[in-house]
Amino acid sequence: MPGRSKPHGPSCAKRQRQLAAQHAWTTRQTALAIHECCGVTALRAYRLAHGLTLREAAKRLREQAEKVRPSALRPDDEQLRLWELGSHKPRPGAVELLCWLYECGPEDLQLAHKQDRLPARFRTAPLTAPGAAATAEFTAGQQVALFLDSIEMVRRQVDRSLATSSVSTDQLDMLDDRILWARQQYVYTPPVPMLQVLSQHLQEVKDLAADRQPAMVQARLSGMTALLSTLVADALMKLGNLPHARAWYDTARNAADDSGDVELRARVRAQAAMLPYYYGPLTAAVRLAHEAKLICRGRATATGSFAAAAEARARAQQGDRAGAQAAIHYAQELFAQCTPGAEDDAFAFPERRFLLYLSGAYTALGQTAQARRMQAQAAELYPARTGIDPALLTLEAAICLAQEQSPSEACDLAGATYLKVPTAHRTRIIEQRARQVIGVLPPGVRRSRAVRQLEEILALPPGQG
Repeated sequence: MPGRSKPHGPSCAKRQRQLAAQHAWTTRQTALAIHECCGVTALRAYRLAHGLTLREAAKRLREQAEKVRPSALRPDDEQLRLWELGSHKPRPGAVELLCWLYECGPEDLQLAHKQDRLPARFRTAPLTAPGAAATAEFTAGQQVALFLDSIEMVRRQVDRSLATSSVSTDQLDMLDDRILWARQQYVYTPPVPMLQVLSQHLQEVKDLAADRQPAMVQARLSGMTALLSTLVADALMKLGNLPHARAWYDTARNAADDSGDVELRARVRAQAAMLPYYYGPLTAAVRLAHEAKLICRGRATATGSFAAAAEARARAQQGDRAGAQAAIHYAQELFAQCTPGAEDDAFAFPERRFLLYLSGAYTALGQTAQARRMQAQAAELYPARTGIDPALLTLEAAICLAQEQSPSEACDLAGATYLKVPTAHRTRIIEQRARQVIGVLPPGVRRSRAVRQLEEILALPPGQG
């Protein structure tokens, strides 16, 4: 920005946002325009692109830090201002919060740290040999760091191939069979080893789509990409790698739209609503679920019911009682008319998962009797070999106890449930849900012995307890 003595004022950024609205720019395009025109840092440009004041942005960062990890840094207005000026550099944990707020990656904010200063979850390392992640005695965070950056490179290559893209029907059928197997394994396999399996399948799909294929072939490849990318995003979400998960959900939606499959377009959006449901902002969860419901156009399908149930629990968490109840009734009507699909498929919506979503909605609404009924019915439907859903159900039962003014019982149940989850499945999403038990308790109760014991359990290093 040569020849510019000082940055432009807020009015210039406002004009850029007006242009963005007129021309349907993305947030990234808007931030780049502000960065180049106004002469501000990339970090400030992203805040201005979102139309936030320093105070509003800092408040949201503090609220998210409290929600995800109460002991984390909670920046004030002055700290954020210094980061934006470039006179102070935020630590990696703060960078992750900033990426959450502005829905981008650290490189977009020009805050990517040098490799030797990054925490494990951001370090670059090559993919391990098949099975190595499952046998190495590492924590989940250390294992996923071995290939997080490599899989991110695959994602970017997938995006490029979608923009530029002969394969035989037999090749596609065999690849479909392998992807179906991965979908079945995903139901009960921990996220770290699944990420490597999914990465290998994505690499194969990307290689086939390196050149633009005939329309029917390209549509199938795009559909496969959407399915695999959604599972990658879900695994990263469970592990708490939120910026990477968000990016993979974006790729999944891009691929689903490219496939032309209406059902898949809706399903990917309903799945993507889980990330803002668990980590915020809830407005995004409602928007994605509602969009998925609209795409289904009222058809009595499992995806339509899934979208409505996802919208119901997000609206309930928002406090929108009327909207949540309407979405619950709509989801129940659709589910009663549809075929849920196989129970051993991550992309099916069987009854047990439907009940899990209703449990979340009723729990957030404070309707504990209905929530417990959903929890009991769902618990009977889960097989012995499964993932984290039964634990999530039990944690919702603990939230119900907290709502009923039984803090000791609530905290005891949450702590016992957390410790029973196998180490490989005991990821950040379980910790975050357990912390919600504390969050619903009255402030005066949060200093009790039971709460302190639960916080000590949740603070244990992975693999202990």
